[in-house]
Amino acid sequence: MALILVTGAASGLGYDTAKALADDGHDVVVHVRNRARLTGTDDTARWKGAVTGDLAELDAIRDVAGQAAEFGRFDAVIHNAGVMNRPEDATVNTVAPYVLTALMEKPARLVYLSSSMHRTGSTDLGRLTDGTASYDDTKLWVTALALAVASRWAGTSSHAVDPGWVPTRMGGRSAPDDLTAGHETQAWLATHRDVTPGTGGYWYHQRTQTPHPAAQDAEFQARLLQALENHTGIPLG
Repeated sequence: MALILVTGAASGLGYDTAKALADDGHDVVVHVRNRARLTGTDDTARWKGAVTGDLAELDAIRDVAGQAAEFGRFDAVIHNAGVMNRPEDATVNTVAPYVLTALMEKPARLVYLSSSMHRTGSTDLGRLTDGTASYDDTKLWVTALALAVASRWAGTSSHAVDPGWVPTRMGGRSAPDDLTAGHETQAWLATHRDVTPGTGGYWYHQRTQTPHPAAQDAEFQARLLQALENHTGIPLG
């Protein structure tokens, strides 16, 4: 049994991931934007606990990290929360996973939600602070973050996952991918004893793929981490 945090777990892939893990007997702490997003008494009883906060705001992200610390060291953290085509794309999709990773005690496993759309993202990190980052950019950056952590933190496995284009509120009803397969890889990476490669993978439906070249480029990873530290005032450590 593992202690696992899932961000953005009020609905969609995050909720499905959290529910699957809890149903398998794991202690799951869910992150939601506010308490009203918790989905009822049955679900409330299912979770080990909940943390709340708007991941579009830096102070709230810090507070979420503090709330999470009250549960102790997590075995796994799944950075699922995300938004699309909004002004806060960069903050929710990239800055929040970075800040939570930097401020929380190192878990044994980290899983970051990417997207196939990261392949058309830009390496222009000026977009991080000037408000022009696209969804594709933010998913490239969070993929690079996942792989950067994998190369820097011995003892912590770190992976990025493309869940596919699935019929969630974000993906839309006509999305062609399988909703169940969309969350299975995250749960598997967080708990399975035999994952190969053990760290630094970019996954789609439990199979590795080759990500955008920049995501694996050590120089770009270093520039990204420096840009995120400059933007937030928080070093990765």
